[in-house]
Amino acid sequence: MALTPEEYARVEAQAVDEYPAECCGVVLARAGSPPERLFLPCRNIQDELNRKDPERHPRDARTAYYIDPRDLLTIGRREAEGYRVATIYHSHIDAGAYFSETDKRNALVNGEPAYPDAVYVVVSVVAGRPAGANAFAWDPARRDFVQVEFTAGKPSPPQRTAR
Repeated sequence: MALTPEEYARVEAQAVDEYPAECCGVVLARAGSPPERLFLPCRNIQDELNRKDPERHPRDARTAYYIDPRDLLTIGRREAEGYRVATIYHSHIDAGAYFSETDKRNALVNGEPAYPDAVYVVVSVVAGRPAGANAFAWDPARRDFVQVEFTAGKPSPPQRTAR
């Protein structure tokens, strides 16, 4: 399951709140009884990067996202505690919910997916309102990200926001 209904509602709310900038975040999961899921909204620092070095970072937060390194450290700490990155999400502003060539390129490290088991969810926000979402996963046979069935899933155990 990419996102529970509660998680999806939080992603949509974040996407609307951060419009006209792209939002971003992850859901971390850890096996156990019961399994645990942590919802981690991340800070998009793309505008800051663009202001500091527009040549190296020509896009702003309306058309790109860059997860704050502090959030990446939190993700890494949680991975050391046995969590895995289950879902990576972001929004597209006034555009469709597709996995762009930039999204694909940024999800790969030396041609391999950084998180081969993660599902990537893209939420479209048009004129400040949610306009749909799609999910994508790595297909090793095709060596590409492909669209997968996306449903918000069944309710999960109570959510905690990681920080």
